[in-house]
Amino acid sequence: MDTFTKEAKNTAIVAYLTIIGAVVAIFMNQDNKSQFASFHIRQALGLFISFFLLGYLVGYLDSWSASSAFYLFYFILWIYGFIGALNDQKKEVPVLGKYFQQWFSSL
Repeated sequence: MDTFTKEAKNTAIVAYLTIIGAVVAIFMNQDNKSQFASFHIRQALGLFISFFLLGYLVGYLDSWSASSAFYLFYFILWIYGFIGALNDQKKEVPVLGKYFQQWFSSL
């Protein structure tokens, strides 16, 4: 586990608090860039963007069960990432986490 400050942990936690929190966390991480905070910013931003993109597509399915399954799956991934930030762990969210780290590697 890499060392980090309380500020980095706070930035990582803020990243999971809505899409606006993820954007705010990007700016919070600009001055004293932390690998821990950057990791969680990439995870949270990826979750929010995929939620909007995939949620839009699932909305067209017009199926209550498909929509419910999607929202439950998303919520579980969000909880997984948020708890990782709270527990000072850099664990990728299942299924999509490695892609978020690649796609948003510049953050």
